[in-house]
Amino acid sequence: MSGRKNIVIVGGGPFGASVAKGISSASNFDTSRYRLILVTSRPFFVHLPALIRTTVTSIGNLEDEILMPYDDFMKGKGEVKVGTVASFSEEKEGGEVVLESGEKIPYSVLVLTPGSIWEGPLNLPVSESDIRRHFGTWRSTFEKANDIVLVGGGSVGIEFAGEIKDFYPTKRVTLVHGQQQLLNDAYPNRYRDPLLTRVKKIGAEVVLGDYVDATEPSADGTITTRKGKQLRADLVIPTRGGRPNTAVISASLGADVLTSTGHVKVQPTLQLPNHPRIFAGGDVIEWKEQKQAGKAAGHAPVIAKNVLAILANGAGTIEGLTVYKGSAEMIVTTVGRTGGVTYLGVLWGLVFGDWFSRLIKSKGLVIEMARGNLGLGRLQK
Repeated sequence: MSGRKNIVIVGGGPFGASVAKGISSASNFDTSRYRLILVTSRPFFVHLPALIRTTVTSIGNLEDEILMPYDDFMKGKGEVKVGTVASFSEEKEGGEVVLESGEKIPYSVLVLTPGSIWEGPLNLPVSESDIRRHFGTWRSTFEKANDIVLVGGGSVGIEFAGEIKDFYPTKRVTLVHGQQQLLNDAYPNRYRDPLLTRVKKIGAEVVLGDYVDATEPSADGTITTRKGKQLRADLVIPTRGGRPNTAVISASLGADVLTSTGHVKVQPTLQLPNHPRIFAGGDVIEWKEQKQAGKAAGHAPVIAKNVLAILANGAGTIEGLTVYKGSAEMIVTTVGRTGGVTYLGVLWGLVFGDWFSRLIKSKGLVIEMARGNLGLGRLQK
């Protein structure tokens, strides 16, 4: 490959954007030798932690704040290529990314951060105009519904319950979760217990240890759980969390690069085994930790350092490579605009209630923090 060597990052979400920011700002990143390309389906970043509230209400016009143009966030040291990846190939010294448009982008190092596939209100279309229509449709749907069943009691389901009851306190909201406690076993019961109490405090009903398989209510306005419990419902929302967006990875490299759950197998250097010039990060990787945008602070520096080390020293060396050692589990689960419960997995595990959760996330949804950290712009109104 002659001329500058391409570093191609696939996916412009919190992980991909953070890797791009890390590489472009590194002191040993030489633009005369390397070309940094971020491939993303949209010309703007979507701030995921604010999506739930944005789909529920038009109050605050959050769509104007959470769709953040990339602008010159790499300070002239990289470029954003808007497009969708159809496939990619691999050779000894790199490979080639092929977009759905037919355009081909050679790479020396490839970073895969394609994120998750979501259901229901969180399954966004691509264009800004379609996203705005999507928000409008879902806001109208929530407004018209009276009996809402949320299927999945992880953070997505809990936050939907909180937003709906905050903006529509008279609506009946029922949260159905397969485990005997909200969230999952990554968190201790001394966090899960007060979270359950907080959700019940807003008037939401919680059904634990049961499942809902149907996504449409029956003609009589009910839905039945696996255990036979009948729930009033005129709207059923899947809130089970995202699935790894790895179909293109499997099709390009072979199914053996994925686990049975569809996650990408990675080494502690966040390289794919037997693919030293390909890295992966974010929700798609197989790592024993919760899938959260906040994990970008741990993944991105490792990938950025190792990409530059590979380019400097060659793909056959492990000398100087950084390993990812995992991140402490931390979560702020909002329950509406004024409350929530926070867990910090440090010391003995710290739990905080409404005041702390509102300060950190519930009120402003960390929108300006994300914009500032990545150096993103604002939509032109």
